[in-house]
Amino acid sequence: MELQQVLVKPLITEKSTLLQESGKYVFQIALRANKILVKQAVEQAFGVKVTNVNICWSRGKLKRYGPKFSRTPNHKKAVVSLRSGDRIQLIEGL
Repeated sequence: MELQQVLVKPLITEKSTLLQESGKYVFQIALRANKILVKQAVEQAFGVKVTNVNICWSRGKLKRYGPKFSRTPNHKKAVVSLRSGDRIQLIEGL
């Protein structure tokens, strides 16, 4: 897997903006990505030093459209901790 395909998009929520104050950023990542690939992708894309990566799965929810049921897609997210003093300006400007 190429490093450009690992990070899908940054997740901007109330909780993730509160985590930014402590130097943690949340990204939606590819389903096949692991901690090592996420660390390399963030360091290469933003030029910062990553100290820790936590990954969790979010299962898709079951939705009902009339008599039919469908499921929203699964996604995977990573919480990336940066070295003190490092910041990702692209995400903080949103």
